[in-house]
Amino acid sequence: MNKLTLHPVNDQVVRVLSSQGECVGNLKLIGSVWKFKAIGYDASGAVIPGGGPLTDRHNMRFAVLDEAVVSAALTGLG
Repeated sequence: MNKLTLHPVNDQVVRVLSSQGECVGNLKLIGSVWKFKAIGYDASGAVIPGGGPLTDRHNMRFAVLDEAVVSAALTGLG
């Protein structure tokens, strides 16, 4: 997977998009930690919480929102 980008939804949620523009998860601010919540889609397009290409990174934690750090950690391209 190539570089990921972050797109704020509100003060506590940030969408994580692949280089193709697909939403692969969200970062949610829980307490003072950003927690990654992976998502995928089934054949009919329904959302699969905890699924998708980054399912093995589900619940990964980040102290700060830094696009380069988050992208490297989630994709393993750091």
